[in-house]
Amino acid sequence: MDENTINGVMFARMIRGSVENLRANRNVVNSLNVFPVPDGDTGDNMCMTLEAGASRIPSTEDLEGVAFEAAKGMMLGARGNSGVILSRIFAGISKGLHGHETAGLHVVADALAQGVSEAYSAVNNPVEGTMLTVYRDAVEFAKSRITDSSTLEGFAADLIGELKNSLERTPSLLEVLREAGVVDSGGAGLVYIAEGAIAGINGEFKDEPVPFTESVKTPDFSLFTEDSVLTYGYCTEFLLRLTRAKTDIEAFDLEEVRRYLESMGDSIVLFRDGTIVKAHIHTKNPGAVLEHCQQYGEFLTTKIENMTLQHSGNGVRNNAPEDETKALGGEGSTGYMPKSVKPRKKYGIVTVSSGEGINKTFLDLGADVCIEGGQCMNPSVEDFIKAFDSIDSENIIVFPNNNNIILTARQACDMYDRVAVRIVPTKTIGEGYSAISMLDTSLDDPEELVRASIADIESVVTGLVSKASRDTLMDGVRVVEGSYIGFVDDVIYNCVRDPVECLCGLAEKLSAGDYGVILVIGGCDVNAARSEEACARLTASYPGSEVIFIDGGQAVYDFIMVLE
Repeated sequence: MDENTINGVMFARMIRGSVENLRANRNVVNSLNVFPVPDGDTGDNMCMTLEAGASRIPSTEDLEGVAFEAAKGMMLGARGNSGVILSRIFAGISKGLHGHETAGLHVVADALAQGVSEAYSAVNNPVEGTMLTVYRDAVEFAKSRITDSSTLEGFAADLIGELKNSLERTPSLLEVLREAGVVDSGGAGLVYIAEGAIAGINGEFKDEPVPFTESVKTPDFSLFTEDSVLTYGYCTEFLLRLTRAKTDIEAFDLEEVRRYLESMGDSIVLFRDGTIVKAHIHTKNPGAVLEHCQQYGEFLTTKIENMTLQHSGNGVRNNAPEDETKALGGEGSTGYMPKSVKPRKKYGIVTVSSGEGINKTFLDLGADVCIEGGQCMNPSVEDFIKAFDSIDSENIIVFPNNNNIILTARQACDMYDRVAVRIVPTKTIGEGYSAISMLDTSLDDPEELVRASIADIESVVTGLVSKASRDTLMDGVRVVEGSYIGFVDDVIYNCVRDPVECLCGLAEKLSAGDYGVILVIGGCDVNAARSEEACARLTASYPGSEVIFIDGGQAVYDFIMVLE
């Protein structure tokens, strides 16, 4: 790297190099997990966020255009707190490069500084000793070293050097890092990104387009066999570009399309952005829908999914009405003929969870969409936006149910402008369960509803039982790899060899008998006999409390215990 200016081609190489280097080291970043449970996913979140930006990079020498598209992709693909912060860094850099086809040292330095401001503004209560500190320290140090004879190469060397120095200082700023004996994982990710950027511009990585390698679960095709009958229809989505060869764009009537879609299905979302029409519909005849709409233009993207697989398997789950089989016309129907159009709902509810039993519980409680996600599988901003698009309501209320997902949900809310979206910042499945079960949708004021929900979860305690991933000493508890730890938030209460013993010991530590309800959610690694044993022991120990069991099927946590 010896050029004193960069253009779009060079910036693209830097981002692609960053992706390659972070991919190669993502597990190293994942392993820098403060808490001794197998849920370290910082490297994965940062890598998928970066990939989402790299996959959108256009072939152009225009620096502004490359930076803008990469930042936009990262904003949509952001996952977890580290991914959101990374996307905001690049959003600030994009703002700093606005109007520049090429950029010299001072423009680049100022753009990086805008990344600092943008990242800090995205976090309500910034904590020093995190990736925010590492990035800020590096930019400030590198800028302070600029002289009249400075070069981009020297600036980059100063930046990377201080990234590493600041990363090594993070344990001195955060007690939790010092106690765990690790440096900040997000800051480590930034080092790999910066080193990869320089390697990319120096030609050390192949300069090839980066596909977005988002992890997608394979549908369980056994759920729909040769003996099945179509019940739920198809979730059908498309982007249509209106073309002058097919329609008068200025006179195009979106409401005519809406009326047609209403005759063919339900769960309709339809809007126009310039000459692009976006549509979502649940229908038994997607072919007819696509054929009708193609008379106005040509498709940019289409997606058709059998909703039997959606309802039973993966991804975003929709709360279908109990009489949906009849609503869709029954066997042999070629389309949907509604008796009446359902009025638009006052509130739509989006929640995040993982595990078949937990998902079903949230849907039964009234959630409209359950986004598959949680520890080790944080949903992206775009996952939230797709969920929002699938709901026809005046307001949307979001329950993230994980502290590492709240920032992602907030970014999605900020980017969404079709309806008002508000967040109840639930940090655990327990808080989400309690809040949704007590949600008063009769309230006219959505702000009042959110305030009431936040008040409802203040007294809820969520205890977790998980297998320890390494030896450590935390909160005065000696943790042994392979044993089970019981904890609330980031506080460990006990560590024993058996998960049921751990659950019962945690209940005692938390004075479970002081609560009216003890909800136990069993994980995918707990069999029915052990679950029955756990509930029997809790019932015997706390006769004044109602013990409820849900076969949640969640990963990572053998038991989730909700006290309310």
